[in-house]
Amino acid sequence: MTQARLVVELPDGPWAADVSREFPEATFRVIAGLPGDGPGFALVWITAPDVEAVLEAMESHPSVTETSVVGRADREVTVQFETSAPLLLLAAKRSGVPFEMPVEISDGDAIIDVTGAHDRISELDRQFDDLGLEFRVKHVQERLQASQLLTETEQELLLSAIEEGYYDTPRTCSLTDLADCAGFAKSTCSEALHRAEEVAVKRFAEDLPPQADADEATE
Repeated sequence: MTQARLVVELPDGPWAADVSREFPEATFRVIAGLPGDGPGFALVWITAPDVEAVLEAMESHPSVTETSVVGRADREVTVQFETSAPLLLLAAKRSGVPFEMPVEISDGDAIIDVTGAHDRISELDRQFDDLGLEFRVKHVQERLQASQLLTETEQELLLSAIEEGYYDTPRTCSLTDLADCAGFAKSTCSEALHRAEEVAVKRFAEDLPPQADADEATE
């Protein structure tokens, strides 16, 4: 599977583009979305210094046909809405590539994470072109299934370690106990388990939000 993070530059016209550019300090996180035959329906979490002004601009935008506030707090609001110009949702529907939520939008740019077959990702590229959406690839990688990264022995040992309580706090199974349970020498068990842990931790880290570059962090 191909995993990619895309930054899509939204054209003027859709509410997300116009309102996010009008309020560049605001962040819009689409946490659920459903494209229809015509309009699109979604749930967006908005954070901003003046969230009421942002909400008013969204509600009055011509491409937003219906809104309903489902949650509100200081400097944030969650809104369920219907829009007549769901460009991102249409691109996802036509390409068969679901977007991983949330989709974050700020100052006219949408950050989208996608995972799928290479041909589907290529079709998403074509759909963006058809809809007039320009984008750049922030990063792309081929992602293997977890079972493809571990040997059968490493998988069994890792699952046994979890089941026996090796990773519990406090630990209820020692490395010696685990080796005896699995029928391995302690040194063999330690080496195989360390390899499995390395793969598991690195795989987990891949799904964490990327850290800002050093130059960005000092700005």
